[in-house]
Amino acid sequence: MAACATFNVTAQDTVTVNAIESELSVKQTELDNYTQILDKHLSEETRLQAQLDLLRTRSSDLDKEKNQALDAMNDLYRRLIDDPSLDISKAQTRYKESVVDHKKNKDDITMQLAAIASHRKDIEQIRVTKHTLVNTLESLKDQLSTARVERLRNEFTREGTLEVDHTINCKRTETLAACEQRGQQMALQKSTKRFVDQLFANLTEQRLVEPKRNLAGAQVQVLNSHVVSSAFSGQGNYSVNLSVSMRGDVNNSRLCSLISVDNRFCAEYGTPMAGSVGAYQANYPTVYSDSQLSFSEQAATSNNVQVGRINPPAAIEVIHSSSSNQPAKKTPVMVPVTLRSNVHDDEVFINGVSYGSTKLSVNIPSGTYDIEVRKLGYKPYKKRVTIRKAQTINARLVKKPESIAVPTPKREQSNTKASPTIVSQTPKNQIVIVPAGTFKMGDLVGNGLANERPVIEKVLSNSYGMQSTEVTVGEFRRFIENTSYQTAAEKGRGCAYYKDGEPVWDLDYSWKAPGYEQAESFPVVCVSYDDAKAYANWLSAEQGEQFRLPNEVEWEYAARAGTTSEYPWGNEIGKSLANCGWCGSAWSNKSASPVGEFSPNHYGLYDTVGNVWEWTQKRASQSGVTVRGGAWNFAPSLARVSTRLELATDFRANYIGFRLVRER
Repeated sequence: MAACATFNVTAQDTVTVNAIESELSVKQTELDNYTQILDKHLSEETRLQAQLDLLRTRSSDLDKEKNQALDAMNDLYRRLIDDPSLDISKAQTRYKESVVDHKKNKDDITMQLAAIASHRKDIEQIRVTKHTLVNTLESLKDQLSTARVERLRNEFTREGTLEVDHTINCKRTETLAACEQRGQQMALQKSTKRFVDQLFANLTEQRLVEPKRNLAGAQVQVLNSHVVSSAFSGQGNYSVNLSVSMRGDVNNSRLCSLISVDNRFCAEYGTPMAGSVGAYQANYPTVYSDSQLSFSEQAATSNNVQVGRINPPAAIEVIHSSSSNQPAKKTPVMVPVTLRSNVHDDEVFINGVSYGSTKLSVNIPSGTYDIEVRKLGYKPYKKRVTIRKAQTINARLVKKPESIAVPTPKREQSNTKASPTIVSQTPKNQIVIVPAGTFKMGDLVGNGLANERPVIEKVLSNSYGMQSTEVTVGEFRRFIENTSYQTAAEKGRGCAYYKDGEPVWDLDYSWKAPGYEQAESFPVVCVSYDDAKAYANWLSAEQGEQFRLPNEVEWEYAARAGTTSEYPWGNEIGKSLANCGWCGSAWSNKSASPVGEFSPNHYGLYDTVGNVWEWTQKRASQSGVTVRGGAWNFAPSLARVSTRLELATDFRANYIGFRLVRER
């Protein structure tokens, strides 16, 4: 029999998860309420607009009636000259009433226009509130995923003490000491298996994790063990009661896959426990992996043990307990090894076992190992090395020639708190030809917002040109200097920036000073929809070709670039592949980045994911307009290719810019 383990645990992780889930529920309810309010306002706007159309139609009829009454009265006045006794009172009354009715209808039109304007102002405010709530919700979802991963990690790394009873039959050919040692080793093996079983059984998300148990890389480290009681029977049996203190561990790089969240939430963890050896009792393995925990008496007859999850040289030595008649031996020599590579978001394998991403530091027993570093789109780096002393291995990965550009930063970017380096060399804003074609537009994967559904097949019969980058500060400055144009931010109440979950207006913010340091190569921000249109009109006259904002179909088709995934490179945002909130770039949650800092999509378009939201062309049926592509301070889930936020045309913020299309 084996007693249940007594775990040292804390409920704080679950409290944190529950608090985030509660906040998510509150914000979701708020968003649902605002969605209902917006729907009612939009319905009311439609009703008011219909009434206005009726008033305008009636105005034409009343104007016609007024003119006819005037003509009739004038005719009677002419006849009155010849017949002074003629009664013209009815004609006068008719004309007077038509004038009054016409004036009243004009006043009603004025009042209706004011009501619609006021209503649209409310709609604009509701839309701004909605888009901030959407970002808050997505940010909370990120926090929830982080908290769930942390809770799972802590649940796997619990400590506990377990007592086990085990009885074996001594073999005729073995001594009593050998039988005793084998029995204790079998009891230890049973305890470690039971311990890891209980780790899984006590996981908060056990139902989700258990089916993926073989992927977890779960391990047990024996901290301490001692024999509570033991005895030999007259029938040649040996019974032992063993108390074992243990600590669990797990491959941190695999936690995300266990609970089905984006792998970026596991990127900040260190490497898994592997080969950390200390003093221990008896001829027992210090660290057992879940895959090693198969219990059989035959397996226990071997004195060769495996430490950690790396197969060490056969000469690895262990310390024997005082109960053994064999002399004590030395523990293996652990060697610190550091691995680096020239790419981000890679994965290191040592003897086929994943150890996470570089930069990686790990202590392993001296010996010979197969080192491999992998990254999608690159040829794997492979090397067999003999480790005798501390060393650093620098892996250089080369992009496959046939790779279709999984976006990676153009250069190494620091994750330190220092201000990002501004690079002067950026791609020229060239016109990229987007080919004609058919695609499915909207939420193809199922993670989108309500306004991304239903999915609709769209056909673009003709090719068109699109600017490869967002319009930069330098490009916009030429427009201002040539036209003396004043943006809405410069004429009005400034520009909005995101603070504590909502846009806040700053009168001093404009495209020249958006609240963060920028260079000429940064995307221009703090421009309204009308500002972007004014730039397009100027550029059209300047170059003699027709430029305009892209419509939503053109924008999404170009951004997808033939893919059906959430992002140009797949369904996970990854790390440092784009400039969005919590995306791991040097600019994330700090500012926009220079255009073209990340690899382009298949059509050669830069920054269709993140950096700044981009205005799209207003449809006749829309009261507002949409922005697409996500931004440096918005959640990664909002940088998906199908995400659309609806805003008023006069809104401007330091996270909204634009790019143009050139008509054929």
